[in-house]
Amino acid sequence: MRVLVDNGASVDILFHETFLRMGYIDSQLAPFDAPIYEFNQVDCQVEGAIQLLVTFREEPREATPMLNLQVVKAASTYNAIMGTGFHAFKAVPLTYHMVLKFQTRNSVGEARGDQKSVCTCSIAALRPNGNAG
Repeated sequence: MRVLVDNGASVDILFHETFLRMGYIDSQLAPFDAPIYEFNQVDCQVEGAIQLLVTFREEPREATPMLNLQVVKAASTYNAIMGTGFHAFKAVPLTYHMVLKFQTRNSVGEARGDQKSVCTCSIAALRPNGNAG
């Protein structure tokens, strides 16, 4: 899954296309009547909200908090954007090293980014339709 960690974002976003691929349907969304401002440089209406258990895993370390995600219909090369959600993981993003360190029951785990994937997503975002494909 391609997740953008944005510690400046005030919400956690799950893109509608990913939501559907995960096997959920729109009727499972709770009403959420507030737009997200300045998202993709335009206001974006939230389709709804859903609470999901989200797992960060680095065997044998893992953490699985419940996150409140706003589902939006928008083109993105990512599946989700984690804004405030990393606080639920007691996580610290180390952007220079592309690592997210998070607290587990007994230790500290790491979720590592992939430079090649970042480049692919960045290039795709520059395409006129904004999609990776």
